[in-house]
Amino acid sequence: MKVNELQDKGKVDEIELEIIEKEEIKEIRSGLKLCNLKGKDDTGEVTVTLWNDDTEKVNKGDKIVIRSGWSQSYQGNMQVSPGKFGELEVKN
Repeated sequence: MKVNELQDKGKVDEIELEIIEKEEIKEIRSGLKLCNLKGKDDTGEVTVTLWNDDTEKVNKGDKIVIRSGWSQSYQGNMQVSPGKFGELEVKN
């Protein structure tokens, strides 16, 4: 799957991205950690949303693969995430 194929409330079987930006990790309600990153492939850019332990695994310049994740439009931007049930692989 490519960035230009992502759909609002869509299922992501597998997508490979290069991370080009990483925001600061935020702690939100009762110890949950959240981090937004910017990922790209040869078709475009997308926000990558990671939670809890996944927030520490990925850095700018890494190549990642998300399997069995989800995509959605949030505040006018497409985002993708492995969510609770998906898998995140760092390829470096």
